Amino acid sequence: MKAIRIHEQGGVEVLQIEDLPIPEIESDEVLIRVETAALNHLDLWVRRGIPGVPLPIIMGSEAAGEVIRVGERAHNRFGYKIGDEVINIPIHSCGHCPACLAGQENLCPEFKIPGESMNGVQADYIAVPAAYVYRKPESLSWSEAAAFPLASMTAYHMLVQKAQVKPEHTVLVYGASSGVGSSAVQIAKAFGATVITTVGGAEKVRQAEQLGADYVIRYDQQAVGKVVKELTRGQGVDIVIEHPGQATWKESLRALKIGGKLVTCGATTGPKVEIDLRALFIKHQQIIGSTMGTRKDIIELVNLIERRKFKPIIAREFMFEEVAKAHEFLEKGQAFGKVVLVNK
Repeated sequence: MKAIRIHEQGGVEVLQIEDLPIPEIESDEVLIRVETAALNHLDLWVRRGIPGVPLPIIMGSEAAGEVIRVGERAHNRFGYKIGDEVINIPIHSCGHCPACLAGQENLCPEFKIPGESMNGVQADYIAVPAAYVYRKPESLSWSEAAAFPLASMTAYHMLVQKAQVKPEHTVLVYGASSGVGSSAVQIAKAFGATVITTVGGAEKVRQAEQLGADYVIRYDQQAVGKVVKELTRGQGVDIVIEHPGQATWKESLRALKIGGKLVTCGATTGPKVEIDLRALFIKHQQIIGSTMGTRKDIIELVNLIERRKFKPIIAREFMFEEVAKAHEFLEKGQAFGKVVLVNK
């Protein structure tokens, strides 16, 4: 089978399409023939050089495809059968620690993400534990199905589990064009919140409005915190969904109201930020870290999809063999939504 793999970290030239053996499955696993696999900024970081990546590694965290082989336990416990159309849930945990037993897999001490700390899914075939497989929503195309698990479960966990979003809340979502951002705008609206979001460029304003954003701020032209205060009559927002990190941190805190929650899941523009502790405790604000999500989040997201409250946004499709071009496209920062690799 072909697989997209790196042996060293660096530029797009390290991406290799290699011929590898088809994986054997354990009793609790299914073998999936991959139709599509999505890219995330995580793929860029893994390729460029974040520490701790086991090399060589098959790239990618999320995929959609057809089950072609089923282990006995996978069939008996989860009911999977040959021909099922499925997605992988892009997490891996031990399954027996207190966090896992409580349905909080992303708090497991052995938590891993495919394509980062273990082999990923950008291959013709993948062996996946049935616990981390879910049936593909019928209303989604193959590309849409591959595009929603990682970023959308991250956004859902931030908004619903961490921030406990409610209809009376006003939410600031940074970067509506990103996977997390485009997901967070839709999820917050599905829960009845008022949504303010940010974009760079005139064309993206229209696209953010189509997602359902109530207000769209051009971060390349305006001071986000100042505009948010104007929109909220000086109060600020109840929730900030933050993932760029260093470049937006100051404005994120400026936009947060008394008693508000800032939930962060990333550091795309850098990890070093400053916090004035006096403002933090005087204003009763909370800064909350969040990574990925849980199987429960995926189940609830699928419910939103089936109710037509949420739909993955696709920026562009590339063939597997064009993976270097796909990385370059994502790196340019012009995409609105997810970049998907199609396996033909």
